[in-house]
Amino acid sequence: MTASSFPGGTSLSHLDVYADAAPDGICGGSPHMHLVSTEAYVVISGEGALQTIDADGFRETPLAPGSVVWFTPGTIHRAVNRGDLRVVVLMSNSGLPEAGDAVMTFPAEVVANPSAYAAAASLGDDDADGRAERASARRDLAVAGFETLRAAVARGDRAPLDAFHSAAGALVRGRAAAWGDLVRERPLAQARQSLALADAVASGSVDHLADARVHQAVPSVGDRGFGMCGRLRTYDVNDEETPR
Repeated sequence: MTASSFPGGTSLSHLDVYADAAPDGICGGSPHMHLVSTEAYVVISGEGALQTIDADGFRETPLAPGSVVWFTPGTIHRAVNRGDLRVVVLMSNSGLPEAGDAVMTFPAEVVANPSAYAAAASLGDDDADGRAERASARRDLAVAGFETLRAAVARGDRAPLDAFHSAAGALVRGRAAAWGDLVRERPLAQARQSLALADAVASGSVDHLADARVHQAVPSVGDRGFGMCGRLRTYDVNDEETPR
């Protein structure tokens, strides 16, 4: 993995939350959770909400320009678009979500079956229209599972949520062996570097200041990709010296 000095070993993307409606009439993305990574939204335009299910039950947090909200591993979240909702997304552990640190809230029988889950999650190799259709279909399936979980926690029954957590863990367990390397190569390496620099300054050395550089993120080209919550423009935050 190419070195990156981007703060915190995080990844950065620009998200246009899906504007089409799910079967429950709510416009937005596919409910899902991350098993290891924390995610943050910085809202730059539009109106909407973040629907979540966590240890405290169901909650809806309003989103408007300037809102900043983040959610820790295990928080099931659904981005709701109530008008041109656009968000800058910061994700901890750069590269780890792309390595499988996300599970959508498909119905229990799908999450418990790796083949069925893979088929439901796949966007295939279709053209943009086909991928958009499949993105909507998987969102609708995730919303169905989300509604089941929300109804259960509303009546004080955590069993379906606990079962989803267990099934999600089993689903990604085979991939998780490689996640530690991603954490060590980005956030942990940066933390160690920061500690080394702090120790250097405390001992009277500022030699590292001579290596100061400016870097600029490179956005992905072409049409925005189809993410779980909306159309995504990702940014390459690997270290490349900005031309003068």
